[in-house]
Amino acid sequence: MTTTIAITGKGGTGKTTIAALLICELMRAGVRPVLAIDGDPNNTLGAALGIEAESVLADIRDEVKDKTPQGVPKPHYAEQKFQECITESEGIDLLTMGRPEGPGCYCYVNNLLRDSIQKLRGNYRAVVIDNAAGMEHISRLVTDDIDELVIVCEATVISAVTAGRISRLADSLPCRVGRKHLVVNRVPGGDVPPDVSDALAKLDLPPPYVMPLSSAVTDTWNSGRGFLGERQPAWDGPDLQPLLASFGF
Repeated sequence: MTTTIAITGKGGTGKTTIAALLICELMRAGVRPVLAIDGDPNNTLGAALGIEAESVLADIRDEVKDKTPQGVPKPHYAEQKFQECITESEGIDLLTMGRPEGPGCYCYVNNLLRDSIQKLRGNYRAVVIDNAAGMEHISRLVTDDIDELVIVCEATVISAVTAGRISRLADSLPCRVGRKHLVVNRVPGGDVPPDVSDALAKLDLPPPYVMPLSSAVTDTWNSGRGFLGERQPAWDGPDLQPLLASFGF
């Protein structure tokens, strides 16, 4: 059985860091294989994990749309090119979406790629999707079936209000969302200010997991090695094992 975990939130809240740390916790818990989907046009999930993406789906969208060889059915060509976009690593595969669509209609190609992703999901114990800000494109490009939705915000009232908007947006989309979780990221000292706590308490979301501001996280980003390489027994940064446990792992 596959568990699909989607990470979303306002831009700049640290969604990619949360996605990478969750993947690390999955690996440590023996939940393998994992499919990591980088749905952010900035394409930083591979760097966060220490895996270099070999190609991105945005490139094959153009190719399938305009350059499918004569006599080759587009679904077959899209499936072939799709497989070439999967970067394999030990226990984890990476699929990078890339930039948004260019001019013209990509609906047909997007549907082909979405079908490929849906078929691929069943090969993995867990799928972790690092999304762009917001989440409208999830049901359009990736999946309409999310088991665990993780909304990331920072310790500010504005960020808390935005988390509430994203939660309501999730309810309005044509996709199933099993459970919602809230992560308050980069909290100095691990203590959420009272006014922010009051704002979070008004949301229709469970109590948040508080992620303290961590020099270990900053150092890992600066090292360029990625979190998979840094998660040794001596790691002194925050972990998301309690959040992972709430998923049932």
